[in-house]
Amino acid sequence: MWREIEADRSHRVDVSGGQVSVYDFGDPAATDTLLCLNGGPGLPCDYLREAHSCFIDQGYRVVAFDQLGTGASDRPDDPALWTIARYVGETEAVRQALGLGRVHLLGHSWGGWLGIEYALTHQQALKSLVLADTNADMPHLVCELQRLRAALGPETVAMMLRHEAEGSYAHPEYAAAVSLLNYRHVCRLSEWPAPVNRSLGDWNMGPYGTMQGPNEFLYTGNLKDWNRVPDLHLIKAPTLILCGQHDEITPACALRMKQHMAHAEIKVFPNSSHMPFYEEPEAYHAVLSDFLGRQRSA
Repeated sequence: MWREIEADRSHRVDVSGGQVSVYDFGDPAATDTLLCLNGGPGLPCDYLREAHSCFIDQGYRVVAFDQLGTGASDRPDDPALWTIARYVGETEAVRQALGLGRVHLLGHSWGGWLGIEYALTHQQALKSLVLADTNADMPHLVCELQRLRAALGPETVAMMLRHEAEGSYAHPEYAAAVSLLNYRHVCRLSEWPAPVNRSLGDWNMGPYGTMQGPNEFLYTGNLKDWNRVPDLHLIKAPTLILCGQHDEITPACALRMKQHMAHAEIKVFPNSSHMPFYEEPEAYHAVLSDFLGRQRSA
């Protein structure tokens, strides 16, 4: 299960736009590496790193990094850097700098979008792909988010639309509606784990606003029209798709990916939203351990 572990090694890696901080756990001679791409964009990797570094107990090397603009990495103030293509190059720079070889790539949320783009660009670098609480078709996700918002009731939806039209995202009533959606569809625990709060408390809204938008339920950034469903069939790596029943990126989004991938399997966690590794950790780790175990090097 998840626990906070000090990294065995830390690295600074040159990427386009600056340097990133990398956290390296386990035996560097291990034949299997789990490379984690966290969500956001704009979040430090704490919440995902602490939930997966425990896989060193099963003999994996686990690597996570603060993406450029986050955590202990450099924080340039240049919106031109916040593109998915640049982040693909950043991920490859980390893999090569640490000499990781072929990896098991796990992308959560925005990290899943990045993982899909990485898989389509550097397929030879993958042993397997894990797409956790993510999607491949942003317009479809927007429709799903509108459905989730509608459950708040027509008056609340009308209020949210008014504030969105005016750009008054900080208004208390709008913020309250977003907070309720977060507790329903991001993490359903009454007390959020310390690594989650630590990541959220250090959120760089520059990359987030440029790429996604003002919050989890409104997409206005440069990824709002992103859709890789037509290309998913090109991904040949064995793929595990994970999501929560109450996920903001809904089971319908997960199913849409699976239907277009030849080598994918799917698991929906019935009591989770966007963070099953904290909401249902035993079930989550069992499923992920089984999948990775079937893809391990001999």
